[in-house]
Amino acid sequence: MTQAPVWNTAPLDTLLEHQRQAFAASPYPSLEHRLDALARLKEGLLSEGERIEAALNQDYGQRSAFDTRISDLLPCVLQINYTRHRLRRWMAPSRRHAGLLLAPASVRVHHQPLGVVGIMVPWNFPVMLSIGPLITALAAGNRAMIKLSEFTPATNAVLRQLLAERFDEDEVAVVEGGPEVAAAFSALPLDHLIFTGSTAVGRKVMAAASQHLTPVTLELGGKSPCLIAPDMPLDLAVERIIYGKCLNAGQICVAPDYLLLPRGQEEALVEAFRRAFRRRYPEGLASPDYTSVINQAHYQRLTAWLEEASAAGAEVASMAEPGVDPDLHRMVPHLLWNLPERCALLEQEIFGPLLPIIPYDTLEQALDYIRARPRPLACYLMSLDEKLTRRMVEEVHAGGMAINETVFHVAADDAPFGGIGPSGMGHYHGHEGFLTFSKAKTVLRRGRFSTGGLVHPPYGWVQRLMLRFFMR
Repeated sequence: MTQAPVWNTAPLDTLLEHQRQAFAASPYPSLEHRLDALARLKEGLLSEGERIEAALNQDYGQRSAFDTRISDLLPCVLQINYTRHRLRRWMAPSRRHAGLLLAPASVRVHHQPLGVVGIMVPWNFPVMLSIGPLITALAAGNRAMIKLSEFTPATNAVLRQLLAERFDEDEVAVVEGGPEVAAAFSALPLDHLIFTGSTAVGRKVMAAASQHLTPVTLELGGKSPCLIAPDMPLDLAVERIIYGKCLNAGQICVAPDYLLLPRGQEEALVEAFRRAFRRRYPEGLASPDYTSVINQAHYQRLTAWLEEASAAGAEVASMAEPGVDPDLHRMVPHLLWNLPERCALLEQEIFGPLLPIIPYDTLEQALDYIRARPRPLACYLMSLDEKLTRRMVEEVHAGGMAINETVFHVAADDAPFGGIGPSGMGHYHGHEGFLTFSKAKTVLRRGRFSTGGLVHPPYGWVQRLMLRFFMR
């Protein structure tokens, strides 16, 4: 198409109806059609990369161009490549065993597109968290409606044009708006809904979707712990933690939310973290590689929590001076310890560059602290001890886990990503995403001859003999 259509002018139910009609006309898109859709999407991302960088920088006030490339654009391109290379195999029906009771018969599982998938996108990674689910939705043969965040208008404009120039609106539709639009979107009778955002809003989304029994995938947040074991050198631990907490200024659902540290090592950890931060961001707040807090509202939330903890007697260490810039809503990482038990930083998902330190005396105490709290989206262990690693993997529940690393597990194309309990439900990424957006439909097939009549009434000695044979 040469001219982008005007988007988001029709009511949501009208957009949904248009997509339903288009899906009914083509309920099982061919492999070639799906591969072409993914190729168009990849071409759009590559050709519009610089515009996306500039738009995100505008929305944030300052967003590292490399943060955008590495965390928004690159994962989508890699996921498209991964998906296109495997899609033929994913689409092929899988053969299952009919068993002696059903013989002669064939049983196959076909993966059928669901129909129209709704994608609700947060502001922290508006490209990856809109295009990522879209990749697997299109690969599975679906249509998609995407609700973008009202906090990223410049990025939305680029995404809207990128998609409009490559897809008809009855295949991919984009809508924008605030909480009222989001509430209406989540209440649509979609065939599947994926929401990425906070646990509190996720509950509302699930309640709205339940009115139509719409299946949901919830990618929520929570307080993702990072346990530093006694055997782990602090410099090495910081080396692996700092990227996960500084990328996008810590505004990541899988960023380390708090550290569990052997008691007495707080000051040493702070100094190791400060040295590592200065090496990576020598200009501190002014570093072009460091991203701002998204807006004044979130900056004020973070500074209020920081002030609350400080007023209650917590120790606070800024990783650079100055540590904050109210005018540009920028904040370097701050490490805090000796916090009161009842404070926002220990009760709420932080979603920013504040990092509480929780000292422990024994590993058992640290593990109990994690297990006593809601199951997180991610859990991290810094340890070279194989026995402890095995315990962590087997005994701690989390959506995902990384050992001696943070956040990078999300980039594994060939592995599922998803939460558990308050941190979400369902999976996407890779093959799991294809399965999430498909209906696994069992098809039993028989020819002219069938043994089914052997179990029809009137029941007698034949049926009794069969039961005796099979119920052994």
